[in-house]
Amino acid sequence: MREIIFDTETTGLDNRLDRVIEIGGIELHNHFPTGRTFHVYINPGDRKVHPDALAVHGISDEFLKDKPDFAGIVTELLDFFGDARWVAHNATFDMGFINAELARLGLPAVTTDLVTDTLALARRKHPMGPNSLDALCRRYGIDNSHRTKHGALLDSELLAEVYIEMIGGRQTALGLLSGESRGGQVTETDDIIVAGQRPRPLASRLTIVEIEAHAALVAKMGAKAIWAKYEPAK
Repeated sequence: MREIIFDTETTGLDNRLDRVIEIGGIELHNHFPTGRTFHVYINPGDRKVHPDALAVHGISDEFLKDKPDFAGIVTELLDFFGDARWVAHNATFDMGFINAELARLGLPAVTTDLVTDTLALARRKHPMGPNSLDALCRRYGIDNSHRTKHGALLDSELLAEVYIEMIGGRQTALGLLSGESRGGQVTETDDIIVAGQRPRPLASRLTIVEIEAHAALVAKMGAKAIWAKYEPAK
C-alpha cells in the first residue's frame, strides 16, 4: 500500500481567498519510508501572506516572488501522489486548500475516500489529548527540537514518524511484504537483515555446579515436569 504523508503552508486560513505556498510530502510503502519526497514553494499571485501566517511558517512574499504558480507544479504534484492515499494532520484544512487550487484550474477534487486524517486517528487513540503534532512527537519520543517554524517538508517527516507509531510502529509491516512476494526483489529501503549461522556454536556459559543444581531441581518436579520433556534423564 502506497501513502503520501504531506503538509501544506498557506497565505492564511480561508481557502476561498488564501493560497497554498508550500507543499511537502513523504512517500510510504507499507508504512515504510521509501526515501522519495516531494517539496515545492508556490507563488500565490496577488495574494499576500498574512502576518499571522508569516509568524507561523516564516515564508515571505519576497521569497515567493520567483517561485512557480500552482498551475506550474500541479502535474508534478499529481504525478507524485498518483494512486496513493493522502495522509495529513487535520486533513480537512490541507485538502480544503488543495481542492480549492485544483478547482481554480478546472481539475477534479481529491475525494475524501482517498484521504486519511491523522488528527482524527490521534483523537480516537488518545481521546484525552493533546493531539497537536508537537504533542504527539513528545508522546512517541520523536525529536522535534529542530522545529522552530512550521515547514511543509519537515512537518511531513515528523508526521510520518508519528503516523507509523500511531498505527503500531514499524513492526506492523513485518511479514506483509517479503522479497519473494515482489518477485524476489529486495531494495535498500527494505531494512532486511539476514543473520548468518555461526561456524561453530558458542561455548556454554553454565558451570558444572549450575547444571547439576538444575538437574536436581527437575528431578524433584517429577516425571511430568515440562523440563523432563526437553531434557530427558540419561
